[in-house]
Amino acid sequence: MIYGLIVAGGFGRRMGSDIPKQFLKVRHKAIISYTVSVFLEHPKMDKVLILVPEDWIEYTKDLFMQDFGEQEKIVVVAGGELRNDTIMNGIKYIKENLPFDDETIIVSHDAVRPFVTAEIIDRNIEALAEYTACDTVVAATDTIVESTNHEYITDVPNRANLYQGQTPQSFRITKFEELYNSLTDEEKGILTDAAKVFVIKGEKVALVEGANSNIKITHPSDLDIANSILGHRRG
Repeated sequence: MIYGLIVAGGFGRRMGSDIPKQFLKVRHKAIISYTVSVFLEHPKMDKVLILVPEDWIEYTKDLFMQDFGEQEKIVVVAGGELRNDTIMNGIKYIKENLPFDDETIIVSHDAVRPFVTAEIIDRNIEALAEYTACDTVVAATDTIVESTNHEYITDVPNRANLYQGQTPQSFRITKFEELYNSLTDEEKGILTDAAKVFVIKGEKVALVEGANSNIKITHPSDLDIANSILGHRRG
């Protein structure tokens, strides 16, 4: 089984909006609906779970009914406080309600990355034929500087070895749960995403080629970029 898991549990306060950023509209359509449509149309997805703030569940269901009609493939579930809490909520729902085994795959993706493609999803699924987890990335084009004291540069890593992480991040459900539950509170405190769970525990995480257009909408200026991308595609 392959399940899409759309992570939309946050509010995105950097956007300066009164509603979660995933529900903001780009060209008259909610950002989250663009994202969900790619997963919904992918032939290998058995179900698409969308995890949103609990208070926004009914709003989300109404939105999807308006955009997609009645869809058995879509499930809306409450997200958690942090990203990996949200993923664990999704896993809990799957274990209690859907078929799964040791080979079951989750393709987790940011709700606010609406320009993911079917090809990127395919590359994630293909990587799991060999690895237990993979991360979508693009090569870093800017020089990255490190500052451990936030005052001056303490290191300039070799750009040739650096990548910018995107999503999807994909993995086998049972392996993720096993590793996550084995983390100490200190290890959980330094998590930034699902891939780091595997890295902390010494598991190999395969690199999957992403795309520069697979942007994450975080700041108001990103809405302008999203509008431009959609305008170019429709043109």
